[in-house]
Amino acid sequence: MIYEIRTYTVKPGLVAEYEKRFAEGLEVRSKYSQMYGMWHTEIGPLNQIVHMWSYDSLQQRADVRAAAGRDTSGKWPPRTNDLLVAQESDILVPVKGMHHHTGSQQLGGVYELRMYTYPAGATAGVAETFAAAYAGRHAVYPVGGIWTSDLGNLNRLYQLFPYRSWEHRDQVRGELRQKGIWPPHSEARPVTQLVRHMLPAAFSPLH
Repeated sequence: MIYEIRTYTVKPGLVAEYEKRFAEGLEVRSKYSQMYGMWHTEIGPLNQIVHMWSYDSLQQRADVRAAAGRDTSGKWPPRTNDLLVAQESDILVPVKGMHHHTGSQQLGGVYELRMYTYPAGATAGVAETFAAAYAGRHAVYPVGGIWTSDLGNLNRLYQLFPYRSWEHRDQVRGELRQKGIWPPHSEARPVTQLVRHMLPAAFSPLH
């Protein structure tokens, strides 16, 4: 399985309008494959929409996107081009043992997306380290997912953590530190880090 993470930057003040237009076409798009989740940024780079989709392969992704684009309803893709400033797409692969959430999951109202870029050649070892610690982290509170980039921006580790609230985030992180569960120790150190705190769209399967 592969995942696509799409990051769209919209014009200031138009995030709600983008989500409204997107929602109007989502039922049509969902006939072809299900969205993993969709959020907008609250802290970090602002005015950004982040949505994720899972596919069996790159070929299935291409086939699904082509079929959705040909849908006779005319509702997909959504008419949002006038709202957009920039678009970015990366293909990710999950770390070993990652849980794939299906259907509607009430995991929380705050999501934290951590993106670490490592030196070239280091991400395979980093992925193994995080995979080994994944079960312990997931047992404290469910993980949205952990992936490494395969196409697009390379040498990246993505971590998606849901929390019920900001207070719950502090509680979970405190418990993880107290128990020494997370973060796992890797010999490779990231060269850049970016953290987005995001709120789920009303129609996001992960919310």
